[in-house]
Amino acid sequence: MRQVTASPSTVEQQDSRPPDIKTMRDSAHLLLAEDAELPVLDELDTFVLALRGHIQLLIPEVSQAAGREPKDSIPRYCALACIGEARNKLRLGADGTLPIRLSSARKLARVLNALCDHYENLSQYQGAGR
Repeated sequence: MRQVTASPSTVEQQDSRPPDIKTMRDSAHLLLAEDAELPVLDELDTFVLALRGHIQLLIPEVSQAAGREPKDSIPRYCALACIGEARNKLRLGADGTLPIRLSSARKLARVLNALCDHYENLSQYQGAGR
């Protein structure tokens, strides 16, 4: 039986695409908006998995962007602190009552939004030739 694998160029193309910040922000906004409708439990579980996935994709991107900043850079320091906070939020449990689960989901949404901010800020600095 022949084994099918992805060609190296396909993998490289996937890795070189920037993260979809708009989609990530839209996902976070669904829970953080003042007029947000509360999801039912099954929807919340699916939504939390998406938030976690976005965070896991964005952490290395922000880390890489921060790594290009000078060691004494304030944006670098803030981004690295946010990455630490994001990793802590990823450790939150996925069980409990609906209000507890909703609170955890909102924490994930807030940290995702913050990572998006750091990604955009660091990209802006690097694009300006700092």
